[in-house]
Amino acid sequence: MRRHPRELHGLNRKLGRRALILGGAQAGFVGLLALRMRHLQVDQADQFRLLAEENRINLRLIPPARGEIFDREGRVLARNSQSYRIVMVREDAGDVEAIVSRLARLVELDPDDLDRAMTEMQRSAPFLPITVAERVAWEDVSRVAVNAPALPGVTPEVGLTRVYPRGPDLAHVVGYVGPVSDYDLDQLEDPDPVLRIPRFQIGKVGVEAKEEALLRGRAGAKRVEVNATGRVMRELDRREGQPGADLQLTIDAELQSYVQARLGRQSASAVVIDCESGDLVAIASSPSFDPNLFVRGISVADYRALIEDKYRPLANKTVQGIYPPGSTFKMVTALAGLEAGIVGPDDTVYCPGFLEVSNRRFHCWKRGGHGHVDLENSLKQSCDVYYYSLALEVGIDKISEMAQRLGLGVRHDLPMSAVAAGLTPDRAWKKRVHGEEWLIGDTANASIGQGFMLASPLQLAVMTARLATGRSLSPRLIKSVDGVERPETPGEPLGLNENNLRKMRQAMYAVSNDRRGTAYSSRIIEDAFRMAGKTGTSQVRNITAAERAAGVIRNEDLPWERRDHALFVNFAPYESPKYAVAVVVEHGGGGSTAAAPIARDITLQALYGDTPPLSAYPTAVRSRIQAQQERLQRERDAREAGESDRA
Repeated sequence: MRRHPRELHGLNRKLGRRALILGGAQAGFVGLLALRMRHLQVDQADQFRLLAEENRINLRLIPPARGEIFDREGRVLARNSQSYRIVMVREDAGDVEAIVSRLARLVELDPDDLDRAMTEMQRSAPFLPITVAERVAWEDVSRVAVNAPALPGVTPEVGLTRVYPRGPDLAHVVGYVGPVSDYDLDQLEDPDPVLRIPRFQIGKVGVEAKEEALLRGRAGAKRVEVNATGRVMRELDRREGQPGADLQLTIDAELQSYVQARLGRQSASAVVIDCESGDLVAIASSPSFDPNLFVRGISVADYRALIEDKYRPLANKTVQGIYPPGSTFKMVTALAGLEAGIVGPDDTVYCPGFLEVSNRRFHCWKRGGHGHVDLENSLKQSCDVYYYSLALEVGIDKISEMAQRLGLGVRHDLPMSAVAAGLTPDRAWKKRVHGEEWLIGDTANASIGQGFMLASPLQLAVMTARLATGRSLSPRLIKSVDGVERPETPGEPLGLNENNLRKMRQAMYAVSNDRRGTAYSSRIIEDAFRMAGKTGTSQVRNITAAERAAGVIRNEDLPWERRDHALFVNFAPYESPKYAVAVVVEHGGGGSTAAAPIARDITLQALYGDTPPLSAYPTAVRSRIQAQQERLQRERDAREAGESDRA
């Protein structure tokens, strides 16, 4: 049907308007698009150029050189050594197993290191280099370089690794480093970005861990150009980091070496402290271990051998080990009594071999007793009954207060791992911890360093140094940082009556120099170096009434772990104290036989600064001492040869 002309005209007008509207909309859209493109390409050009540049250029950290550690004479205790390592890039290697097989024919590969590398290779990006072998010899590097065409993706590199040239001598003091673990990162609220560098090493124990912030330094940075996959194309520039600070310890490495050798394979510890400055010149725990084993990851077999050793070589017994101080604590009880005015130097107590307290007998070590004893004789012969009786009058609170005044029950501020506070109990402590009242028998036990009383060898050395000087001397381990000396800590006067301190020193002198003294056989006969000391024997088991009636079993007849601990503390020279020494031999038996001879030998070595002459020893022991000195010298020579190999 044909439309009327007017109808066609109206329809054309409608179509024209729609086309106009549609065309206008399209023109507006194109205009907006053009404006947006202009905004992006002109107005925001600089911003997008920067984003593109950042996408192309990465900022990467450069690990800083770790600070080195020296002894008081400048001998190296921990240093960085250039070492060769072999790395592999999985993407370039192609068939990794085939390349590793070829490499193994040229270089000896540790199975544990290789397994670790293969695991790390699977977790990492294919273009990242993974260390396959570390500390390889130059000859191995040469073989790899010569065979480079047959080893795609394999490259020898030079890096820094931590070396401890003194080996076991200072393992418990210096500690060791190791790769950063997830546990390490979890312990930090805001970890330093450098810690996330693969295989970056940090201190794990000892000074290495406690002074990590100083030793680590600050990372440098380099700008590298990368492609779309993140592979480095070239290095644009770099800013070197700041190396860590060098630390100088108060330790005398030569004396430390002697002390470690003198302790031998016994489960024992020894501390030597300078009475003038508070410097720790030797602090040794035995047996020890080689910290170099831990630097790149210790093997399962080596670690199992350490943790299964009943002598606990990984434990730092000097600060971590706490023991009943035994009779070395008697000076504390006596001084508390003197200061309180409860006892005088000439007052006597009768010792029949025991003291009845609340229907219980507290026995003296000497079954028949010591008879009438005054202060000096009680310490010289180590009469237990004298101190039981005195403590019941003085009271545990005054004894505990005196112990803390002398440095016991205090966590001394040292950059060492697991420094223990020990324990000097009082009435409030028992009520708070055990919910029980303090008993009179607890006081009797505490008076001779038994019961709840606990102290570390470090604390015993501090106690002895304070008795020798009358000052609140504190131990110091860091001598200087980057050549800047740290302040000494000789301490202020203790505020104790000097006459009372003099009486205690005289009694300790008698212990070592009077024929009836418990340490007389371990005396020093060189007049200029005579020492004052105190033996101690602390029980680790209860002795039943039946055993006492039948005769107490001798230590040597008991299993090792049930024997008494042996202790000895001393200072020398008596007239002008230079060093204070504490020795603890775990399950060593008697302090006079096991600990005192070691302490005497260490004291003489420290005073002479070298092997002491035989004339300093009693005539009866000189032949044995000479044989001992020769044996120790051979051992130290062998150890120095090992140090040269590590160097």
